[in-house]
Amino acid sequence: MPGPLTGIKIIEMVGLGPCPFAAMMLADMGAEVIRIDRKTKPGADNPFPMLGTKFDVMARGRRSLALDLKKPEAREVVLKLVEQADILIEGFRPGVMERLGLGPEACQARNPKLVFGRVTGWGQNGPLAQAAGHDLNYIALSGMLHAMGRADTPPNPPLNLVGDFGGGAMMLAFGVVCAALEAKTSGKGQVVDAAMTDGSALLGAMMYGLRAFGSWLDAREANMLDGGAPFYDTYACADGKFLSVGAIEPQFYAQLLELSGAQDFDFQKQWSVKRWPELKAKFAALFATRTRDEWCTVLEGTDACVAPVLDMAEAPAHPHNAARASFIEIDGVVQPAPAPRFSRTMPQAGQAAASPGQHSAAVLADWGFANESIEALKGAGVI
Repeated sequence: MPGPLTGIKIIEMVGLGPCPFAAMMLADMGAEVIRIDRKTKPGADNPFPMLGTKFDVMARGRRSLALDLKKPEAREVVLKLVEQADILIEGFRPGVMERLGLGPEACQARNPKLVFGRVTGWGQNGPLAQAAGHDLNYIALSGMLHAMGRADTPPNPPLNLVGDFGGGAMMLAFGVVCAALEAKTSGKGQVVDAAMTDGSALLGAMMYGLRAFGSWLDAREANMLDGGAPFYDTYACADGKFLSVGAIEPQFYAQLLELSGAQDFDFQKQWSVKRWPELKAKFAALFATRTRDEWCTVLEGTDACVAPVLDMAEAPAHPHNAARASFIEIDGVVQPAPAPRFSRTMPQAGQAAASPGQHSAAVLADWGFANESIEALKGAGVI
């Protein structure tokens, strides 16, 4: 069966980070997503050489149309595509699409049902809206970065998972699908403003609740879920590899103690916060007595809530990931499979990333452009 978004037509204005990730998610679910790449001169410097190759995993599953957006004919091409689209997504600074003549007002004049999705770091308005920034800056402003890391170090960058992808891309994908559903009832499109700092704050909803309740301290490594608790942390093993331990509930903690052979009576004082540093030291000494895989033989798959910390070479081969086909291979590149799973409309990842402009003529033909129009656009250097 085709994916759950089959029949939905989406235009992606190609950028970096969250917008391509959102487009990947939507394409994985079966939407037809057309990438609008910027047409560049042959031999032009490419600051990101991975992009446009099979290793550009976030570009999988879409066809590419390259346009010289400086030419007025290119603007008209995009607007004609917009007439047939359900959704357009872009990740430029506020005002860029307007300067190209492709802002929400221009696009929705051609298609009142169009959902216009925008993802930025700071949002479309506010004092910082026009400032440059990156994932780390956005989660810093949300209050979440302050909570990450060890007590005796500065906050640790959590890759760019929280801002770019969790707080940005996933909120954009969720938002445009919500707006597209609403448009089916109202007959009207709207603008979706996905700000990474907003989304990062939302991901911290539980922590803000705990803080208001008095159960969260504004200090790193001092709380149940930030590495402060001995039963929720990672530990080095005899071979230098690591275990993750998350035995929060008393019954799970009891099984951890039983199976690991932790017999010291002090381990029984799970919720004595003052004893947490001492208990962490004891757990560290215990887990250092065996290799990671030796501990997994004893603990993995039980209610002790223990799992090995795998690197990216190990993760695809783990028996659980293999059984669920959590990773796939496209054109020799191992990569995460589409998620989530559906019982009937199973999503497919599609082809490897297209090179910019690889499908320009085919896309235009499929979207109703006459052959003579396509040839004229080629002749004018628009495509």
